Amino acid sequence: MLLPFEKIKREIIVKEETETDSNSGCNPSDRSVKDLINYGIICLNKPQGPTSHQVSDHVKNILNVSKAGHSGTLDPNVYGLLPVALGKATRIVQVLLNAGKEYVALMHLHEDFTEEKIRKELEKYVGEITQLPPIKSAVKRQWRKRNVYYVEILDIKGRDVLFKMGCQAGTYVRKYIHDFGLRLGCGAHMQELVRTKAGPFNYHQMVSLHDLKDAYEEFVIGNEEWLKKVILPVENAVGHLSKIWINDSAVDSMCHGAQLSVPGIVKLHKGVSHSEMVAIMTLKDELVCIGKAVMTTNEILEKEKGLAVKECKVFMDRGTYPRYKREEQ
Repeated sequence: MLLPFEKIKREIIVKEETETDSNSGCNPSDRSVKDLINYGIICLNKPQGPTSHQVSDHVKNILNVSKAGHSGTLDPNVYGLLPVALGKATRIVQVLLNAGKEYVALMHLHEDFTEEKIRKELEKYVGEITQLPPIKSAVKRQWRKRNVYYVEILDIKGRDVLFKMGCQAGTYVRKYIHDFGLRLGCGAHMQELVRTKAGPFNYHQMVSLHDLKDAYEEFVIGNEEWLKKVILPVENAVGHLSKIWINDSAVDSMCHGAQLSVPGIVKLHKGVSHSEMVAIMTLKDELVCIGKAVMTTNEILEKEKGLAVKECKVFMDRGTYPRYKREEQ
């Protein structure tokens, strides 16, 4: 079962053949551990009990950093994947908030039904649904539409139903289960919930707070290997977005707030559409900024000039690449 962005085949189309200067920037995989601690992201396996905010505070204390921010709050009794961004990377969590999520949930029905009935009815409860958020929620309590991309039943034992669910961000699984019980006419409640995907991240990448603490203690005594596996480059957080790669000569001007015009583009993903959120990358695959596409892929390939991406949110530090006398922006 795949989230919508996971079904897309990301084909790269080259607009212009060019090279990057090895003296500026570096491939994200070559960053030092110190850089990752201040500009990385951790796929934390949040335990049951603490709030997401408390878990982020634990991360700050373990790594001795001043800033850490999580993406997509998990209730205290829910555990699983919680991306936590560090230092300068904290703003990247906004990009993940609207990305699709996957959960594994244990639902308890209040009456007996045949497996056939349960499977048949749950298969129908996919696609666009209407939800009223719970009374205790972080959003305004009003009816809203959400997409359930897929539901897969993993096991049924009596009244207990274990299932996997891929859904649009902002879908309340507890409410989904409650509403499904109403559809059956018997009632149902959630017994347990774990998040297994959040945008481009999945449960295979999760680490515990204990893992993080052990890795940092190893780092303090000179062993960087473990911590480098635990903290991922911030670029991993845009794996679900279409990308546009730019010339070295265009990088610094974008870091100073310029919009992206066609002459600065070297290559891009096929299928970029109008108003789509895209990641602007260097030729070393470093994240420069995130913006809104003004042109489609075909328009960018066909035109020699014009605005291609606007409303850019910059992540790269100014001066990472030199300012060229003649900008290609």
